[in-house]
Amino acid sequence: MTNFIEKIKENYPSFSSGHKKVGKYVMDHPQSVAMNSASQLGQEAGVSETTVIRFCYALGYSGYSEMQNEVRKHLIFQKSSLQEYLADKEGNDPHPTFFVRSLQRDMANIQTLMEKINMDDIHLAARKIYDSTNILVTGVRTSFAVAHWLSFTLNIIKGHSHLVQPGIDDINYLLTTVDSQSVFIAISFHRYSSMTLDLAELAKKQGAFVIGITDSALSPLRELSDILIPINLSTTSTIDSAPAVFSLVNAIVAGVTVIDKESIEKRREAYENFYPGKFLV
Repeated sequence: MTNFIEKIKENYPSFSSGHKKVGKYVMDHPQSVAMNSASQLGQEAGVSETTVIRFCYALGYSGYSEMQNEVRKHLIFQKSSLQEYLADKEGNDPHPTFFVRSLQRDMANIQTLMEKINMDDIHLAARKIYDSTNILVTGVRTSFAVAHWLSFTLNIIKGHSHLVQPGIDDINYLLTTVDSQSVFIAISFHRYSSMTLDLAELAKKQGAFVIGITDSALSPLRELSDILIPINLSTTSTIDSAPAVFSLVNAIVAGVTVIDKESIEKRREAYENFYPGKFLV
């Protein structure tokens, strides 16, 4: 099946000057196409909205929406994160400077996250978690470690937090506990798990406030989340982006703790004063 890039290349020589502007812009800025309306795309490409729509017709699409959906799918399912991770490390020796560069990249990713993320969304996420009576967190494959840490830590400082593990938990029972006072945190990155998406959809239908933590604003979680928190890093490698993701969820947890310091302090004291004998190592 011919994708939009191949269609543009094939038809480019016969395009009008306006269509060539649109074609070049679509190929150079596919993420902008995926996020913006035909009118916005026309403004950025320097043409009218009508020209953008006629450009879509020229490529055989029924309209702008059809082309936009194809661009979105292309961005979501481009090369695998593991492939990108291994390719980035190829040719490097385990020399001390290599490890320094790796740590510097992690620092740069966290800095990028700080610059691009919506802090109001982080604040709202922390408030919703604090106000909730039931917190469910899920994430599979590369997202599992983050989901486990977040659920465990929230359970220490807040309580009523449960890690949803498909294949282990009774999902049907867990979903019966979900209501309008619940928060469902779905963590999913490139090669998005259909299980995570299905659980988020079911939780939303039950009335839960859904917080999506993901890699991009184009993630399928965007349609299911009340708050979508994309890390917006250039890499699709979830392995390389993990330090920034852990930093993000740690910031959310920190935000929960400062809302009511007295209550959190009482919970800390109870937690640390409990001595279960041989089970405490």
